[in-house]
Amino acid sequence: MNYPRFAVAVSAIALSSGAWAQDTTTDSRRAELLRQRARIDAELEALTKPATTAAKPAGRSADRTADEGDIVVTGRALSLTTIVTGQTVTNVDDAAFRNTPATTIADIVKLSPGVAVTQGNGPRDVSVSVRGSNARNGFGARNIQVFEDDFPVTQPDGLARFDLTDPHAYGAVDVVRGPSSARYGNYALGGAVNFRTRRGRDIQGAEVGTDVGGDGYANVYATIGHAGPGYEYALFGSLVGADGATGHTGYRTGTINAYGTYALGDRDRVAAKVIYNEGEFRLSTRLSYNQYLANPYQQGCERAASAAPGCGTIAVLVNGVNGARIAQTAAEGDLARNDRRTIVGTRYEHDFDPNTIWRTQATFDSRVVNQPTSATPFKGTLDSYNVTSDVTHRGVVAGMDATLFGGLFYNYLDNQSFSFNKTPAGRNGFGAPTQTVFGDIRNYGARARAELKVTPELQFVVGVGYEHSLIDVRQTAYSYPVGASATLLLIPAERAFHNVAPEAAVSWQPVDRLRLHARVGTGYGIPQANSLFITPAGVFGNNIALKSQRNTGVDVGAEIELDRNLTAEITGYYEWFSNELVSQSAGVNLLAYTSNVPRSIHRGVELGLSWRPLGSMLPGLKLDASYSYNDHHYTDFAERLTAGAASLVFDRAGNAIPGVIPTFVNGRIGYDQPDGKLAGVGGFVEATYRDRYFIDNANLLAMPDYTLVNLNLHYDPPASTGWWSRISLFASVQNVFDTTYVGSASVISNTLNPATGVENPASLLSNTTGSIYAGQPRTVYAGIRTRF
Repeated sequence: MNYPRFAVAVSAIALSSGAWAQDTTTDSRRAELLRQRARIDAELEALTKPATTAAKPAGRSADRTADEGDIVVTGRALSLTTIVTGQTVTNVDDAAFRNTPATTIADIVKLSPGVAVTQGNGPRDVSVSVRGSNARNGFGARNIQVFEDDFPVTQPDGLARFDLTDPHAYGAVDVVRGPSSARYGNYALGGAVNFRTRRGRDIQGAEVGTDVGGDGYANVYATIGHAGPGYEYALFGSLVGADGATGHTGYRTGTINAYGTYALGDRDRVAAKVIYNEGEFRLSTRLSYNQYLANPYQQGCERAASAAPGCGTIAVLVNGVNGARIAQTAAEGDLARNDRRTIVGTRYEHDFDPNTIWRTQATFDSRVVNQPTSATPFKGTLDSYNVTSDVTHRGVVAGMDATLFGGLFYNYLDNQSFSFNKTPAGRNGFGAPTQTVFGDIRNYGARARAELKVTPELQFVVGVGYEHSLIDVRQTAYSYPVGASATLLLIPAERAFHNVAPEAAVSWQPVDRLRLHARVGTGYGIPQANSLFITPAGVFGNNIALKSQRNTGVDVGAEIELDRNLTAEITGYYEWFSNELVSQSAGVNLLAYTSNVPRSIHRGVELGLSWRPLGSMLPGLKLDASYSYNDHHYTDFAERLTAGAASLVFDRAGNAIPGVIPTFVNGRIGYDQPDGKLAGVGGFVEATYRDRYFIDNANLLAMPDYTLVNLNLHYDPPASTGWWSRISLFASVQNVFDTTYVGSASVISNTLNPATGVENPASLLSNTTGSIYAGQPRTVYAGIRTRF
């Protein structure tokens, strides 16, 4: 990674802020007045529509306009995630995380009910699970659609990554829960997440900050933003690094993130989005459960020959082609990732008339990866293109106020990827190729939606999406028999999928302080390209039997405001899944392949709470909590296991789906002094509980539950404090009691005893490597931020 260019970019932002300091006094005062007016407007709106703000953390909305005549916002078309009528949505704004370390996006999304977070594949990667989605995936995000400022950051193959973003750039996040393919298309089985960057109107100048912490953590970041008649922009840059508490897990990553809007006239508006990130990450190996118990943080693992007990290793070919292998630790092999991501998007809105808005959006997304992370390093360039065009009309249908929406979409991914054998030569030890995958993935279709207001209190929503998906990829597999010539096997895989996703919802507000909703929604996700290269017979070929996974779900929920000091949201859901994708054995001496689980059930309860227990007596005291319960199990699934000459089929009906965390709870009690000489002084104590969960289909091996406690103190003074209002400070202790816990556990396969044909017990599964990372031990952070 070329660090100087990131340092120059961040420094340029900081230096320019100094040049503006004298000239922005008026702008800063104006910005503060606008923020105050926005907060007043938000409170007035809450009084007229109280239930719509239930369970949202306190703080200004990141998407409000102080004055529509002063600041342009490209948001007149149907909202993507901010307001989704009839569906369960939680909006978390930056008041909940702006005075915290926010080292990863886990610190943001864990505040939403229905969301569970675990560590991903590396020190900064995060796995986000919405209602159990993404439970089987060890890295990135699948089975949810991810956006940033309404621009897609999930590529057409269904993968989004969370280790290439800096939470300091964000002003809010929206979490939409439940099957949502009618609105978001392919892979929206669990819903959608939209990260919204801070707006220029909330900055009106510049901010520069730095956070430092244990294990060499340091983050230097800066933001420039401004808004005025007809325009608004914000530019963020950061350079972040750490050494990591676990052996060989350091990283350095830089980010530039920009978003701006401009009014071309009274009827035309444009928005532009740019994200650039480059990172270098050192990775440790995933462990077996027994290795984790013996040496969770992989200390003393520099060399395999003298490694301490519990050190993980990989088997590396001595000549990089065939024959003898040697064991190497992560440090010896220098396992790493060097990834680069570039996203450029633009959006155009045109008003045909005051009630009809046409919106067209185009996004280019390039993911360049270099990943010597295992015994088979991976390189690739995955460039994608996404185009949408839609029309929103607000009018009257059959005497009812109506919002009508219709749109077309197209996206395309060009996959050029290579895998190799690893040699003992460290990070650059790329040996002979093992496979290449060339081809493309295309999705295109149409969506329609109607929101009908039967009465001021009662709304109906109907929607439908149709999508045609085409996977056209070619794998070339290389093999190198000892003493013989290399062989190549070409495996073409071309599959077409057609999916239709209807939805219907009702939203009813019988009284001012209560809103009820009920919904039936559907979701679908096509298989991954690499699942198509091995047939159910366990041989290389096109897996033509593989189907799209689908779910149909029912949500029933309520948003309640008992008084201005107590708001809550509660939702129950029940989802019927068909054809979930899993890997299983084809038989003796055959390859594992991807198959469909005929049927499974996902059900659960989600609760969010925001409470000021002493109201006007002590308004700075507040409790925020989220609770998620997931009961996911197979109802029809027969799994084959093979070992030696034995090959048996086991009935998994009734078993819990591995990787799904049954109960995830986050609670925070804090105090912020609202006025007086100590205005802006505050702090909180936060506890996060994660339930035990199984990591195998037979439900034999479970990861233990844990509770983490975090402590935070901060000073974020209001504008009335004068000069001091330009400075914010915080100190935080994460994992106060230094709990050792499983931060991440990939799903493992059950095994057979070849002599008896009996499944091996948990004691033997505990030796299965490639699964576990330890979580972060106690870490102290501190930060300072200045505004100009």
